[in-house]
Amino acid sequence: MTSLRTDRFLLAPLDEGDRDAFVAYRRDPAVARWQSWTPDFGVADADRLIEGQPTGFPPPAGEWLQLAVRDAGSGALLGDVAVHTVAGPPDTYEVGVTVAAEHQRRGVAGEALGAVVAALFDDHGAHRVIATSDQRNAAVARLLTGLGFRHEGRAVEADWFKGEWTTLDTWAMLARER
Repeated sequence: MTSLRTDRFLLAPLDEGDRDAFVAYRRDPAVARWQSWTPDFGVADADRLIEGQPTGFPPPAGEWLQLAVRDAGSGALLGDVAVHTVAGPPDTYEVGVTVAAEHQRRGVAGEALGAVVAALFDDHGAHRVIATSDQRNAAVARLLTGLGFRHEGRAVEADWFKGEWTTLDTWAMLARER
């Protein structure tokens, strides 16, 4: 895969060199709160994820790819952007983003996710890009709205997640809406 570059970041598949920083932010309870993993995420989990990733961007239908968000100058891992090629409708992708707590509120998520969304539309012919978030996660709602995603709906108490019923928001952007 060719990496993506923004003004400040280099995005490329996670690799073994990212493991320790990746595990560190996934173990942070504040970061894990809105994500599918728990703070007991460990080295073996990271090794399995990194080793099992597809090599191409976008990933094959039905698969996920975690793109490391690295500082272009230092190479430090700041977070990652997840990209899923939806298996059903063609040219449809799901995205998500995670940023280590110490790098949040600096525009990392917006710049990195924006670059991935642009590449999906501009370079890979995406018709539709979607995202899902917990309704309580106001920061992600602001991020997605700022990137041009449209709020499509809310499924009230539709997901049993981490021991409680949660309400899910769905977001989307079509190629013609960009």
